[in-house]
Amino acid sequence: MPTMDVSLTPELAAFVEREVGFGDFSAASEVVGAALRLLRRERELRAERLAVLRREVMLGVEQADRGDFSSRSIEEIADAVRREG
Repeated sequence: MPTMDVSLTPELAAFVEREVGFGDFSAASEVVGAALRLLRRERELRAERLAVLRREVMLGVEQADRGDFSSRSIEEIADAVRREG
């Protein structure tokens, strides 16, 4: 497994040491690995949300291009979204 030198702020170093001290991790590298997996998952979720948003915007653009508009006001639409959400 490749090794890597990483510089941490004193606060992050203390956090890593505390996590190892709690016993959930046996080494600092496990804490860093878990953090990186969380970061990767967060980025994946962000990309998924962005893809959904882009798809929904494109649907709206296509509807607008067809002249398919709602007769409801912005307030009515917002109220409906709040009720559904």
